Amino acid sequence: MSRIGRLPVALPAGVEVKVSDSNVVTVKGPKGELQEQISKLIKVEINEGVLTVTRDSDVKEARSAHGLSRTLINNMVTGVTTGFEKKLQMVGVGYKAEKKGNTLVMNLGYSHPIEMVDPDGIQTEVTTPTEIIIRGISKALVGNYAANVRKWRQPEPYKGKGIKYAGEIIRRKEGKTGGKKK
Repeated sequence: MSRIGRLPVALPAGVEVKVSDSNVVTVKGPKGELQEQISKLIKVEINEGVLTVTRDSDVKEARSAHGLSRTLINNMVTGVTTGFEKKLQMVGVGYKAEKKGNTLVMNLGYSHPIEMVDPDGIQTEVTTPTEIIIRGISKALVGNYAANVRKWRQPEPYKGKGIKYAGEIIRRKEGKTGGKKK
């Protein structure tokens, strides 16, 4: 039995969960609504404010999907109640960001500013010119958008310049040494 898959998911007050006949799980809460298609080999049951995920057989596909399905449902419940956020920090001379309407504008050392429009379900906030906060109810969308922002200038190992996640440790390399020439 999957260790993660057998853990129950507690449903807080104000969260509605519906499971359709085609195994589409819909979670509705104070922040919004999310849907996810769960494998047919997995059974989702709701009893007295607790959601449990079980599997009928020990087929490899069912074992693989068991823990994943429980985690996806738990992330949906967390998303519609508290939401998810990622913090990005910009390190480098002249690297800065600003918010214009629903567009994130970043100066990253290129000849032109980088403009990224916030997708549906994602809000970005620039707290300081070098810190960006990305918020949303879908963990996958928040992480994907943060990775797309980071992709414009990934941190380099010599000076550590670039866009990094808050708390990320950049492994530094030693530069060239001026050794003797023969």
